[in-house]
Amino acid sequence: MREKREYILLTFQTTSEAMAMERYCGKREIPGRLIPVPGEVSAGCGLAWRIPAEEFPVYETAIRDSGILPENRVRLRL
Repeated sequence: MREKREYILLTFQTTSEAMAMERYCGKREIPGRLIPVPGEVSAGCGLAWRIPAEEFPVYETAIRDSGILPENRVRLRL
């Protein structure tokens, strides 16, 4: 069984916002991936950008500069 890690999940109101974040982060080599929102979190579109919690502070400004506003930011162990 793999050990759980801490992640920051950015949730979005729409699927198009979530996919825009995926494209933005991919072009800038920001680590993470698009995942279905876990059951313990509620989100408008059901998708979230997952980034390792230890990486988030490094990329937080770049993510904010994207102009794509997350609905919520959640820290979870997955």
